[in-house]
Amino acid sequence: MELTEMKGRLSEIILEKTFKYSDDPPFTLVSGRKSNYYFNCKPTMLDPEGMNLIGNVIFDMIKDSDITAIGGLTLGADPMANAASLISYQKGRPVKAFIVRKDAKGHGTKNAVEGNVQPGEKVAILDDVITTGGSTITAIEKAREIGLDVDRVIVLVDREEGGRENIEKHIDRIDAIFTRTDIMKLHKGG
Repeated sequence: MELTEMKGRLSEIILEKTFKYSDDPPFTLVSGRKSNYYFNCKPTMLDPEGMNLIGNVIFDMIKDSDITAIGGLTLGADPMANAASLISYQKGRPVKAFIVRKDAKGHGTKNAVEGNVQPGEKVAILDDVITTGGSTITAIEKAREIGLDVDRVIVLVDREEGGRENIEKHIDRIDAIFTRTDIMKLHKGG
């Protein structure tokens, strides 16, 4: 399956399993704002076909770079990083996955970042949905605190509500697989 076909099928799965819309705004976002649409990416990211497609699309986005590891703030980035890492191994260019904890462990090694990553490695920060960008910025900061070289951010869905602009204050490159506009066009049949 070609990349264009993979993205097309992935968008269908997102529309079916992830995207929710209502004219009466019942959805409360993390920011506390109300919205008539909501993206819960977990059903897509944890679906076998969705996981495979996400892994392939992300791998395609990084395969020609110097990135050696991918990850982000748990829980949103974990399935994406694991899927892309597995696909990268299967395609002969292994890229490690890592997890950024919301809070560092209070015991053991007390790591804020889990995974086989070392200072100086070039990494991509992943996130499932960007709204304000807060989770992504936290992941960037924690990765940099342990010496990782954050090359770019890759997000499954950009809600186009200012998060990209907030993240751009911390890093220049942000690649969205889909935007709210992309999914709304599908939702409206066009």
